[in-house]
Amino acid sequence: MMQFTETFPPPPPPLHQSSVITTPPSFNPMNKNQVLRVGSWPGYFPTSKSLQGRLGDANCMEQLLVHCATAIETNDATLAQQILWVLNNIAPPDGDSNQRLTCGFLRALISRAAMSGNCKLLSAVANVHAYADPTTTSTHRFSIIELASFVDLTPWHRFGFTAANAAVLEAVEGYPVVHIVDLSLTHCMQIPTLIDAIAARLDGPPLVKLTVAGAMEDFPPMLDLSYEELGTKLVNFARSRNVAMEFRVVPSTSSNGFSSLIDQLRLQQLRRAENGREALVINCHMMLHYIPEEEEEQTLTYETTAASLRTMFLKAVRGLDPTVVVLVDEDADFTSGNLANRLRSAYNYLWIPYDTVDTFLPRGSKQRQWYEADICWKIENVVSHEGNRRVERLEPKSKWVRRMRNAGFGGVAYSEEAIAEVKNMLDEHAAGWGLKREEEDHLVLTWKGHNVVFATAWIPI
Repeated sequence: MMQFTETFPPPPPPLHQSSVITTPPSFNPMNKNQVLRVGSWPGYFPTSKSLQGRLGDANCMEQLLVHCATAIETNDATLAQQILWVLNNIAPPDGDSNQRLTCGFLRALISRAAMSGNCKLLSAVANVHAYADPTTTSTHRFSIIELASFVDLTPWHRFGFTAANAAVLEAVEGYPVVHIVDLSLTHCMQIPTLIDAIAARLDGPPLVKLTVAGAMEDFPPMLDLSYEELGTKLVNFARSRNVAMEFRVVPSTSSNGFSSLIDQLRLQQLRRAENGREALVINCHMMLHYIPEEEEEQTLTYETTAASLRTMFLKAVRGLDPTVVVLVDEDADFTSGNLANRLRSAYNYLWIPYDTVDTFLPRGSKQRQWYEADICWKIENVVSHEGNRRVERLEPKSKWVRRMRNAGFGGVAYSEEAIAEVKNMLDEHAAGWGLKREEEDHLVLTWKGHNVVFATAWIPI
């Protein structure tokens, strides 16, 4: 997801032209009350290498980022400028995984300083960095072939695909018509494997109706073709497997809780109730965290209440009486209104994709650039933006479990066959990936023991 290939420009100019910003030997980044002094230190001009040795520890870099964020928020231009310079020297964009991670957060803080207008000095510094190499902030638009290959590189998405497809196949067994509503960040990349499995059904394949939300926003990974074109390709693929498929796009947006999609599904629900033999599958793959989570009075087509859009969306889905709802998302919390707290949470989660990339992509490869570019898009959104522009609002599994229960859903345990499929998939990847079964047999993908992605299945109760 995002990579920076440029070389950082020289340190920002000193606050006083007669002085040089250096790091005093006594500087302790763990002490938030101690600041870098402005002035010359006879015989002491630390090099980038010496700074990396003393301050290059991941915990230390995290502390520096937090102090820098606090300085920017409190308009402390002197401290912010000095920490930015230190971070420049210890977090090169082509360094190890922790340095590249820190570099992404550094750029995001610079971007935030520029956009906030807190300080002319910081804005000037940010502009220099922002325009040094425009390609470092742009994400790739994938062809279908590129995206299919991209998501297969790592279990990050494949875990959710495998677990969700197993739950769906068990839930729709025996139904002659299966309506899948696909709310997926990966643009239906899960569907071909599901079609292959449906085609092998002993009682013959059902009619598959596939509905997608034609999102009005662009979130990485991004496609280079329209959903209408994607639908044509999926219908042709299904036909090649002797599966009849209908494809429909409903223009909708996460910013209002996919209200127009809910409207359309409610109309179809009347026909489904008359038929009685149509399964409704709501497949949510890393998309629901883009729905705003703040609680406030909302007026939507399906409800008016003082609640979060996420809660209202789930209650509206419950009203559709779906056969099964699959919820897959990243297990982290990016919802704090406090920048420093949010930065800490993001830093302590997003080290994982940087740490894993060395196991499946070589340095300098195009796919690695695309992969790290998407990570940095997420970092910038979490750190640089507020309000409606801050859309990366992950919630941990525990919070989603409470939301689902409160909306009237009960968890469904994954079968042993489903778990075996997930384990077989993980065997194709690096040894650091693992699988945990938590309460109600929810599945969690782990990296070196740390939670990464969760997969849950639900039915109305």
